[in-house]
Amino acid sequence: MSSTTKPPHYATSGLVIGYALCSSLLAIINKYAITQFNYPGLLTALQYLTSSLGVYLLGKLGFLHHDPFNFQIAKKFFPAALVFYLAIFTNTNLLRHANVDTFIVFRSLTPLLVALADTAFRGQPSPSNLTFFSLVVILAGAVGYVSTDSGFTLTAYSWAFAYLVTITTEMVYIKHMVMSLGLNTWGFVLYNNVLSLMLAPFFWFLTGENFEVANAITASTGSLFETNAVLAVSLSCVFGLLISFFGFAARKAVSATAFTVTGVVNKFLTVAINVTIWDKHASPAGLVCLFFTIIGGVLYQQSVTGNGSQQREAVVVSKQGDVESNLVGDGDLEDESDVKGIR
Repeated sequence: MSSTTKPPHYATSGLVIGYALCSSLLAIINKYAITQFNYPGLLTALQYLTSSLGVYLLGKLGFLHHDPFNFQIAKKFFPAALVFYLAIFTNTNLLRHANVDTFIVFRSLTPLLVALADTAFRGQPSPSNLTFFSLVVILAGAVGYVSTDSGFTLTAYSWAFAYLVTITTEMVYIKHMVMSLGLNTWGFVLYNNVLSLMLAPFFWFLTGENFEVANAITASTGSLFETNAVLAVSLSCVFGLLISFFGFAARKAVSATAFTVTGVVNKFLTVAINVTIWDKHASPAGLVCLFFTIIGGVLYQQSVTGNGSQQREAVVVSKQGDVESNLVGDGDLEDESDVKGIR
C-alpha cells in the first residue's frame, strides 16, 4: 500500500521544489536581463516564443507529450491566458517603477486574498484559525519589512495595486482552468505561451515599445546588439520554459493557496541576493520583519499538516524544509518577480 502512495508524494514534492528553484533563479536572471535589455515587452515575448517552440519541438522529437493545439480549446483558454499576460505585464512595470521590497509587500498579500477567493468563489473549505493567522503573519512581516524603507511613488503604487488584482485573479482562475479543461501539463504550457505571444504585439503598441525597438534597430544602437544582453535574454528564455512546466505542474498538484505561499517563501532568496549586490535594501530591522514573513510560511505549512481535508497541501509541507535549505531568498519576474513574473 505504501508503495502506491509514495510516488505521488515524491512527485508532488519534486514539482514544488523544482518550481521554487526555478522561480528563485529566474527572478535573479530576469533582473539582470531587464537591466541589460531594457525592452520588457520584447523580453517576455521572446520567453513566450522560446517556451512555445520548445514544447512543440520536444513533442515532435518524442521527449514529451502535449495536447494538440485546438481552436475551440484555445477560445476557452484565452481568458486565462489574458489574465496571465496582464499579471506579467503589471509585474514587469511594477519592477520598473518600484524596488524589490515593494514587490514583496504586494506579492505577500496574495496568499490571504487567494484563500478568501477560494472560499468565496470556488467552494473551498474556510481556512482554519492557524492557517488564517499564518497568512496574517506573512502579510504583517512583509509590511514591516517595507515600512523600514523609503516611501513610494503614486506610479509605483498604481502598478502595485494592478499587479495585486491580476495576480490574485490569475492564481485562482488558472487553478480553475487546470481542473476543468483536462489538458496535460505540457498542453497548458503550450496554450498559455502561444496565446500570450499572440497578445504581445497589442501591448507593444499600447506602451509604445514597438517604436523604441524599431528606432534601436534602425540606428543599430541600444542594448539589442550587446553580448551581455543576448546572454541575459537567452538565460531568461531557457528558465522561462522550465518555470512554465514546474509552475503549471505545481499548480495542478497543490491548492492555489499552497502554490502562492510557496512563491512568497521563494522571495527570501532574491532578497538575500538583493542585499548582497545592491545598496537599495532594507535595514536590519527590515530583514527581521522578512524573517517573520518566512516564519508565517512555516506556520502555514504546519497548519495544513495532519488536516485530512487538506491532504494535498500537506504534501507541500513534507518537503518544504528541503526547499528552504536551497533558498536564501527568492524571486518572481520582478524580482523576479516572478516572470514570474511565471509566474
